[in-house]
Amino acid sequence: MLKKVKKKSLSKKNPLIMGILNITPNSFYDGGRFSNIKNAIEQTKKMITEGADMIDIGAFSSKPFSKEISINEEKKRLLPVLKEIRNLFPKILISIDTYRREIAEEAVNLGANIINDIYSGEYDSTMIDFIKKNDITYVAMHMKGNPMIMQKKIEYKNFKNEILDFFIKKTLEIKKNGFDKLIIDPGFGFGKSIEQNFEMINFIPELKKINKHVLVGISRKSMIYKTLKTNAENSLNSTTILNTVCILKGAKILRVHDVKEAKEVIKMINLVKNNI
Repeated sequence: MLKKVKKKSLSKKNPLIMGILNITPNSFYDGGRFSNIKNAIEQTKKMITEGADMIDIGAFSSKPFSKEISINEEKKRLLPVLKEIRNLFPKILISIDTYRREIAEEAVNLGANIINDIYSGEYDSTMIDFIKKNDITYVAMHMKGNPMIMQKKIEYKNFKNEILDFFIKKTLEIKKNGFDKLIIDPGFGFGKSIEQNFEMINFIPELKKINKHVLVGISRKSMIYKTLKTNAENSLNSTTILNTVCILKGAKILRVHDVKEAKEVIKMINLVKNNI
């Protein structure tokens, strides 16, 4: 029996900031930095202070060519950190980056509000039923293949149509019987070429017609640093530029490593809009 968690809703006014908390040893940008509880708590406090609307906790790496970890290892990494964060920060929305229903269920029992699923329910066939039955906000992402193979052979007959069709079908499936707590994520870097990632930014207005809550996760990704021939450490400025473009095109949620800079994007856009 799931514990009753106080209902929290996504703001309908301003775009929101989802702060990334990777508690893994091998994430592409911050792997190992927050894999102990003390550092994870300090980073969470920092992101909340800087204006994060929600914290997305991930206990496995989904970067290209990363191997799957066991469910027991995922629990071992995730649950103690989640429990402590929920106790210390009772008002913050907590998202759990997982594609396993068993993990999702335990996380919700510990106070998680959102499940962020890179497989959109394709990995675990019971995930969507669980989400709908328990009225949990759900992030459905597009990924071609899986992290081990998604960047090896990237082929689409019609890239734009395949992305849009995926979300039309997935939205109909998930929203059936009145469920409306859906966020869609086009999956930048998940089975797309660098060129396709940039092209996909232009799909945001059409994605928004399919589902009003569109999440964008571009933060410090290889589409940026490979284009600029640099690295993730030196990709903050370009991340900020692209986040600005995505918000202007209608993105609702920015998933970021750098909360302060993302919050500034939203503040500056609002100041301009309010003076037009």
